[in-house]
Parts: sequence; C-alpha cells; structure tokens
Amino acid sequence: MKKSLTFCLFFISSILFVSAQVKSPDQFLGYELGSHFTPHFKVAEYFRQTALASSKNVKLIEYGKTNEGRPLMVAVVSSAENIAKLDQIRANNLALATGTSNTVDLAAQPTILWLSYNVHGNEANSTETSMKMLYTLASGTNQQANEWLKNTVVVIDPCLNPDGRDRYVNFFNSVVGKTPNSDPSSREHIEPWPGGRPNHYYFDLNRDWAWQTQIESQQRLALYNQWMPQVHVDFHEQSYNEPYYFAPAAEPVHQDITPWQKSFQVVVGKNNAKYFDAEGWGYFTKERFDLLYPSYGDTYPLYNGSIGMTYEQGGIRAGLSVVTNDGDTLTLKDRIAHHFTTGMSTVEVTSLNHNKLLDEYKKYFQQELTTAPGVYKSYVIKPTNLSRLKKLAELLTKNKIEFAYGGDKTGRGYDYDTQKEDNFTVGRNDLIVNIFQPRAVLANVLLEPQTFVTDSNTYDITAWALPYVYGLKAYASKESFKGKYSSLEENKIASTNVDKPLAWLFAWGSSEDAQVLIALQKENIKVRQADQPFSVNGKDYPAGTLIVLRVENEKIGKDVKNKVERIAVALDKPIQAVTSGFVEKGKDFGSNVYPLLVHPKIAIVSGNEVSSLAFGEVWFYLEHDLNLTPSIINTRDINNLDLSKINTLILPDGSYSALIGDGLTAWLNKGGKLILMEDAIEGVLEKKGFDIKKKEAIVKKDEKPEPSRLLFKDKDRDDYETTIPGAIYKINLDATHPFSYGLGKWYYSLKTDRKIYEPFVKGWNVGLVNDKSLMAGVVGKKAREELKTGLLIGVQDFGRGQVIYLANDPLFRNFWEGGKTLFGNAIFCSY
Repeated sequence: MKKSLTFCLFFISSILFVSAQVKSPDQFLGYELGSHFTPHFKVAEYFRQTALASSKNVKLIEYGKTNEGRPLMVAVVSSAENIAKLDQIRANNLALATGTSNTVDLAAQPTILWLSYNVHGNEANSTETSMKMLYTLASGTNQQANEWLKNTVVVIDPCLNPDGRDRYVNFFNSVVGKTPNSDPSSREHIEPWPGGRPNHYYFDLNRDWAWQTQIESQQRLALYNQWMPQVHVDFHEQSYNEPYYFAPAAEPVHQDITPWQKSFQVVVGKNNAKYFDAEGWGYFTKERFDLLYPSYGDTYPLYNGSIGMTYEQGGIRAGLSVVTNDGDTLTLKDRIAHHFTTGMSTVEVTSLNHNKLLDEYKKYFQQELTTAPGVYKSYVIKPTNLSRLKKLAELLTKNKIEFAYGGDKTGRGYDYDTQKEDNFTVGRNDLIVNIFQPRAVLANVLLEPQTFVTDSNTYDITAWALPYVYGLKAYASKESFKGKYSSLEENKIASTNVDKPLAWLFAWGSSEDAQVLIALQKENIKVRQADQPFSVNGKDYPAGTLIVLRVENEKIGKDVKNKVERIAVALDKPIQAVTSGFVEKGKDFGSNVYPLLVHPKIAIVSGNEVSSLAFGEVWFYLEHDLNLTPSIINTRDINNLDLSKINTLILPDGSYSALIGDGLTAWLNKGGKLILMEDAIEGVLEKKGFDIKKKEAIVKKDEKPEPSRLLFKDKDRDDYETTIPGAIYKINLDATHPFSYGLGKWYYSLKTDRKIYEPFVKGWNVGLVNDKSLMAGVVGKKAREELKTGLLIGVQDFGRGQVIYLANDPLFRNFWEGGKTLFGNAIFCSY
C-alpha cells in the first residue's frame, strides 16, 4: 500500500513537473516558428502560459487594451532573485531617475533593458521573435542567458500594435496558398488599403511616443514611466530588399543626446556586428535612421536618459518568403533569426556593461538638476487660449515634465512670435517650465524655439516647438523662473441667478467649445455665432462667440434654460447670461451679424486613393475630440451625395482627380461644403468651377539653369536645395474671417511640401504667407524661395455651397492643437 501511494505521489508530481515546464513556441503553437504568422490571441496565450510555468523568473503585466479590445502586455524576465524583489528594483530605479537619490547600491541594482516589438503591424516578424526571446530567457535552458539575467531585468513587449498586426496577419493567412508564393507580384505580398502598418485609427504609433494621442501609446507610456529603463530597443522591418540595420544611428543627432549615449550605441553595434559577421549576414549602420524627431521609439527613450535604438530587418511585404532583387529568397525564419540574434546580443552587452550603464544613468539625471541642456533656463507660456493651455499642461503631465503657474516678476526672453528678444511680465495663469528638473532634456527638446539640425537628410519633421503647436504666446528665457501656483485660476460664470435671460453666451476657439455647440445642436437648440466682436454689460466678447437666444428656442421646448445650463456644467465650460440685446459696442443681437449655425452632417472619404494616415487623423478628430460619428464613404461614391444626409464632405490628402465629376459639383451648387486637404486640392485644379490655381516657380527670362552640385556619393540623399521635411510657417490670417476665430491674426502651421497656390481674384484669401513666415525647421534654398508668397488657406463660393482649401495638414498626427481650432472653424462656422 505504501509503495502504491509513493508511486502515485511520484506519478502526480511528475505530471505537475512536466506541465509546469516552459514550452517552446513550436510546442505551444503546434507548428514551427516562422512557418505561419501567429494571431495575436495565440501570442497573448503563449506569454500567459510561459509566465505561469516560469513564475519565479517571469512576471506578466497586462497594461491595457487596444481600441478593438486586444490585450496589451509585457513580460518582465530576470533571475528568480531579481523577480522576488522586483518592486524594490523598480522603486530604486525610479529613485535614480529623480537625480536626488544617493542611497541606491548600484552594484546590487540590476540594469533594466526594454525590448519593444511590432509597433508597425505589418512588420510582423517582430512578434514572432518576441516569443523566441521569451522562451530563451525564461526557460533556463540557455546558461549564458541565465548569467546575464543575474544583473539584468528584461522587459519584453511582444506587440505594441495588436490591431494593426492582426489586420495584416488575417489578410495574409486568408490569401496564402498551401505553399507560400515567393514571387513579389503575388497577391500575398500586396496588402489592401489601409494596410497593417497603423493602429485601429490608422495612426503610426512610432510617431506618437511623446504626443500620446492614441490609447496604445497612452497606456504604454504610463507603464514605461514607471520603469524608465537604461536601454530600450525598438524592433522594426524595412523593405525586404534591404539588409539589416542597427545602431549607431545616422546624423542628424540632437545636440542634447550625450556623448555617453552615442558611444554606447557604438558598443552595442559592434557586439551585434560580431554575431552577424560570424554568420555572413549583411547589415549597415550610421545611415538613414537619425536621432532628432522626439516621438520615436529610439529618440523618446534617449531624451529620457536611456540608450534608445532602432533595429530594422528587411521584411515589409515579404510574407513567409520572397525573392529579393538580388535573387535570394528571404524567409520569415531568416528574419526571426536576425532579430533574435540582435535581441540576445543586446541582452549580453547590457549585462556586461551593467555597472557603467547604471553609473551613467545616475549621472544623467543628477546633471539634469544642475545644468540646463540647451540655451534657455525657463519657458513661459501665456494663457492666450485657456483650453489649449490646459491641453499643453496635460501633455507635459503625461511626459512627467514639471511645471507651475504664475508669478509677479518681469523678465526678458525670446518671443516665439517676433523671433526677437523682448521684455515680458509673468501673469497669474502663465504656465512656467523651469528646465532644472529630472526631465530637463525632454522639456527642452519639446519647447526649444529652434532645433539645431546638423544634416538636412532627416527621416521626419524638423520643427515641433510646443508654443507653435498649441498656438500660444510664449517666451524662452535665459533667466530661471519658477511658478508660484500648482493650478490655474479660473473664473467660471454661471447663469443660474438670471431667471429669464435674453441669451446665453459661450466662448469659441477650441475643440471643447465645439463640443458645446454639438451638444446644444443635438438637443435641437438653435445656436448663433457673432461674426464681429461686441461688448455687453461692460464685458468684451470676440468674434466667434456662441449665442443661444431664449425666445427663439422656447418655440421648440420650455426647458431651454435647464438644457443650456446642464450642458455647460457637463462640459465644464463657462457660460454668461445676458438680459438685453442692446450692446455697448458692435451690433445689437437682432443684427444679421449673428448667423444661425447649421448642424453639420459630415462624411469622410476613404479608399485606395486616400492616404490612410490622413484619413485616420480626420476620423479620430471627429470621433474623439468632438464626439461626432461621421459617415465614412468610398471614393467611388463622392458623386452620389444627398444634401439631406450629408452637407459637409471632407477629402483628406489623396489622389482624386479622376473621381471629381458632375455629381459632386451639383451637390456643391445646392449648398454642400467641400473641405479639400493637402493633395486633394490637386484633384480639382483646372476643373470647371474650381478657382484654385497652383503657384508656379518664377523663372527669369534668359536665366540659365545652374549646373548640378550633386556628388555621386550623395546619390541616395535628398537634394538640400529643394528639401522641406517639415517646418513651421506663420500663416497670416484674415482676422475678420471665421477661420480666425480663436486664433487671431495668424496661425502656426507645419509645412511638409512645396505646394502653394495663387491668391484668389474672387474668393476669400484666408491664409497667406510672406518672406518672413518661416519660423522654425529645415527648408532648402529653392523651397524657401518657392514658399515666399502665396495662398495656403482659401475659401470660394460654389453656387450655394463652399469649397475650403487647406494646403497644409491642420490635424497633423492629432497633436497639432492650433490646427484643431482652424479645422473646427472650417466645419462649423458660417462663411
């Protein structure tokens, strides 16, 4: 009996031991890794199973969900000793990141390495690799890895963009045959619109690290800022005809990136090269991928004290196998092997340099508290638009940048508007960022008026100074200012003391104000808008102010007062009640300068002809900033519009020339509003009824073209003379036009191309540039000359309708807050 019991216990313990073993990806999935693309739910299951089977070495953290409900997670992997005290390790690390702690024993503190995979959904090798990385580090079968994990904590995020990845994987798995077709022209290598690269709302998440407009970025950065790793790697794929890329990075490298950060990239690169050389695999470094734009998965960590790096494997559109231009066949298994090799190499080099990494990390944050990283010590931002100032404060808070409000000092600084040094006085609601803080570098990078650029061949935009982005008056000062208050001072006026007001007044000039208008119109409340400034009861109101007249709305229902005040409270917006329509300045309320606003019925065009990213910006803005539900129609349907169902049609950046026909012009003539954005304007050039004309470069008579100065060695570089990767221009507005409501005499816009138009002979020249409009960023000599004068924002009447021309993108990546005011005016205001 005892023998039988012993045998049973042994048998049961054996079963438990076997079931607790970490399964390899092949064992868990039931197929060899690299022979299929794995749906995200199976990846999530594998990570959960591995964390359960190796609980002493792995802690799984589910940090959120995507728009489509897929889980976001990281696996934290280390030695059993480190996992047992993981909370203390993280707390110690955050103490180092304050720059004030001297109590952390660096010798006993592990280094933190964060590995991010698959931020672009169709760069799908990355997530497959993450499973192999997790198994190798968590299973205990790799003795070298076991040693490295004694002083290293590895955070593995298997997929930053599950929605985009599954869009790609579902497409591929639905079209691949029994045997993958390696011919690049086969349909499995050609994704349908919008492709798997972006997230649910068609945003590029690798441009969203600093701005955090998307739910995936917001949740990931909240977790990232709880860990603040010493090393971060962002795994990508590029064209399948390219060899592998790893650090060190290309120029331009931002001047605030430290010599240590740059030199350690070289250390990592050499270690990666050692393994690639042994296998005879091709690679390149110091090309193409620069370190400037602050919202990448390599630059954002760098500006937060880490060693941030991008690794790029050739593989986009490669499927399971593809024949390259060189005649070689690249397989998914090859791509996994390459990413796995650099991943393990980085674990190794991080572990071997454990002491130096922590020492330099500590010094980095100590220096932040004592030495300004740039020219300026303080940034003072004026509350010229309170809603946008609040939005700026929210962004700074997300990025752990410290700030305060108000004071009573005077100072001198660089005026962002005039680009000159000037005196200023600090007001009560001025937002002040003092640069001596743990996030000094990030604060300086985001706020500095001019970003120093060493090389024009940049991978992204070259200007993003936040006062321009938010359209706020600001000064950059070499003096050290500190705010006195932790919050804004707001005077919200309620109308509850007035029983029967003549009207209620709301401000206009932000997305939040547009939400008030939308809420009122949903209640069938008629809303008027002042197209001129006025004064009543001793208070000045600017053009754009919303007006709800009590009597004209009581014809609809008796509870107008309750509805209006309830909306004001729900949306936390100031409201002013007035008892007379007789004004002290301006026109009385019975005048026709207070037109009734039409309830917009909006459609956005989508499809192959449309930039998916541009479409996503409009879609996201309408749904998330305004709480509207737009109709989404195919490009083929733009000539079949019904004015009773759609009165506002938005054409995002795209190619529409062949699709603009009589149906669309008939809809316009009946009263439709057409908003053309960026290249959508090109689709109506020289078409009947559309007055827009492209401004051509002036060529002087008898002027001989200059000989090319391009050297053969620079054949793959942009022509600096014509380049404009992304620069900020001051657009001079018609201050009396509804487009200027909430903006004033000018609007700061990001210009990413050389297209510019002739001012209208008939029509409204709302936004013009001149030879002093360039404010910040790289613009080549020829491009600068072409953009010296011309039209970038225009409106023309078209029968009973209007056509609005927006040559620049006002919703750029959804972080360009000043542009949201402009776009809101285009949608809601009467012209």
